[in-house]
Amino acid sequence: MTRRQGMVLRLDRIACEGHGACAELLPELISLDEWGYPILHQPEVPTDLTGYARRAAAACPVLALRLTR
Repeated sequence: MTRRQGMVLRLDRIACEGHGACAELLPELISLDEWGYPILHQPEVPTDLTGYARRAAAACPVLALRLTR
């Protein structure tokens, strides 16, 4: 029996410019620090939040947030 890998959020802190769209679209997993940069509370994305995580990653204007397996 193989275990199915879930989706994981990856944040490139160097590329991030602190636009904050990710935290607006996925507040369950991402908040902003005092300077407006994202903090990932957990990189593993629950199955029921996968669609929201895809939208948050797609909304990043500098592609600093990625959703991977």
